[in-house]
Amino acid sequence: MKIAVRYYSRSGNTKIAAEAIAKAAGTKAVSVDAPDAGLSEKADVLFVGGALYAYGIDRKLTEYLRSLHKEEVGKAVVFSTSWISRHAIDLIRKELENKGIPVEERSLYFRGKPGEKQKNEAEIFTKEFLA
Repeated sequence: MKIAVRYYSRSGNTKIAAEAIAKAAGTKAVSVDAPDAGLSEKADVLFVGGALYAYGIDRKLTEYLRSLHKEEVGKAVVFSTSWISRHAIDLIRKELENKGIPVEERSLYFRGKPGEKQKNEAEIFTKEFLA
């Protein structure tokens, strides 16, 4: 099974969650603004995350989501960190669904900066999902 982890993080909080997910999935977390963020082959599962900034998700994440094609992703799993709310999950989900990409009902959210407990939760969530 091909797994990919993509994220956008301004503060580093979402990056921490992405790296915990990637560790559990045995892959690398890649920022959506990195040169290698594109999917070189179909991802059976794409974990994708971001945070809420001024009531929306960052333009770089939006552009990345809009660049995806439904043929590239079997299913997406959304995650987010934020001090404010879980609304980024809904916004990411909507962008993916608008592209015709199936999105897992379950999502992962951490309020604030993930610590060791939250990183462990992210790893458990990932392993349960991929089992």
